[in-house]
Amino acid sequence: LGVDKTVENIGRLPPDLLAETCQQILSHLQGQVRGVDSAEISDKFQRAGIRLDQDALQEVVQFLFLTFRSIEKNNLSADVLVARLAEGSSKWSKAALQVLHRLWSDQGTLVNTHQESQAMLSIGQLVDMQWKLGMAVSSDTCRSLNSPYVSLLLKIADTSGQISQRSFEMTIAQFQNFYRQFKEMAAVLETV
Repeated sequence: LGVDKTVENIGRLPPDLLAETCQQILSHLQGQVRGVDSAEISDKFQRAGIRLDQDALQEVVQFLFLTFRSIEKNNLSADVLVARLAEGSSKWSKAALQVLHRLWSDQGTLVNTHQESQAMLSIGQLVDMQWKLGMAVSSDTCRSLNSPYVSLLLKIADTSGQISQRSFEMTIAQFQNFYRQFKEMAAVLETV
């Protein structure tokens, strides 16, 4: 029942939007981008008038990702991909299956090649880092008000390609130590 609902949601997508979503997933599987940005996909869906809640969107992206990944791992053709999807659910639209067939026919070998080379790596990657300087002006628990702090936002792509955000704050002294450590790493990398 859950698969059928996800397949119905995929079928609601116009072919060009489905192709664009799949392309982002395939680009990640080929190593061209570091992850699949669900927030960006959600914005595109909303601009196209497709209303899906966050869970349904995640299910669509995850289903497509796992489908392409499974087909790649088993080294299957686009014809087998479409046949297996049709066997798994009767809810597939012909247009959606055609999009998936075309994309896998065009890009399946590129995904296979990249995934073979990446098989040994299983660590997340830093996609983006943003920072800003702030000033603590009110707090229930903090005694040192009016002291500056640095807020960091990290975007990290995990091994499945999902991008998550992590944020934290540091005192100026902690940030200076963090900066020194990064400088040391950069110096070591220059010698490599």
